[in-house]
Amino acid sequence: MNYVDKDFKKLICDIKSLNEEKLFEKIKRNYDFLPESLKKNYENYFHRFSFWGSLSREKNDYTELWLKAKVLKCHVNDFVWLYKKLADYSSKFLLYAIIRNWIYYDFTSLKKSISKTKYHYFDLDIIPQCKDEVFVDVGAYVGDTSLDFINCYGENSYKKIYCYEITKRMLPILNKNLNDYNNIVLRHAALRDKKSSIYLDENFQDVSANRTALKGAEKVESVILDEDVKERVSMIKMDIEGDELKALKGCKKHIQKDRPKLLISVYHKNEHYFQIARLIHSYNKNYKFYLRNYGGELYTTEIVLFAI
Repeated sequence: MNYVDKDFKKLICDIKSLNEEKLFEKIKRNYDFLPESLKKNYENYFHRFSFWGSLSREKNDYTELWLKAKVLKCHVNDFVWLYKKLADYSSKFLLYAIIRNWIYYDFTSLKKSISKTKYHYFDLDIIPQCKDEVFVDVGAYVGDTSLDFINCYGENSYKKIYCYEITKRMLPILNKNLNDYNNIVLRHAALRDKKSSIYLDENFQDVSANRTALKGAEKVESVILDEDVKERVSMIKMDIEGDELKALKGCKKHIQKDRPKLLISVYHKNEHYFQIARLIHSYNKNYKFYLRNYGGELYTTEIVLFAI
């Protein structure tokens, strides 16, 4: 047994040895040992981005820590399942580093796991080349991912690019940034598992963190990818602030029939690491899974699941 397998097994045994309350107490104790400035940064971060729960010592609110303890304890076997499904040891070490960071605030392992590739989403060890791609960029923002794709693989690497973006005021910027390239389709719509009218929940501190909600000032139509794009799809990227699971359910036919390369952000919800992989696996058991870290050294952000 190599050191990654050995260390991961020990980590899982540690989780299984504690009940949920004891695991929470362990996480909280490790959090309390952090420098005051770092704790303040954490609490400001979770106030700014509420995906993972609230955290405020002043209000005696440790919801974010409770949610980590809960998902680890209730779904420890799902994390083991994912570990076994990961196709390389860079991915396995990253999953180990994520869980270590959640429990022990281990920054050293997380830093070691950061991907050194030039382009976010496009790891040449996983996807070495592209040809005649029909690429669906979900959460296109200002077109940065589509531009990275073109810069990485060349202008002749695709037949068509579909860009989905929910923030209307970003569309002129998106259009301007991609205007020099052919066969790019812009869609002002959310991708979900059903058609409906939903609303934009705008994050005024960071527009890239805008997400959908049941009410709001700006209406957005949600569409189903299986119905909206009829041609064969060969690659799908998603970074849609926690809506990835719902959007993937609307891609079921494409995943089953076309077997596209999937590049999915899984860090917006604690459960998404295994839930998204399990959903893809249920649609097509031939996919191989990889994890890559394009985020920071202190917290588990910008984690991408590749399904190939």
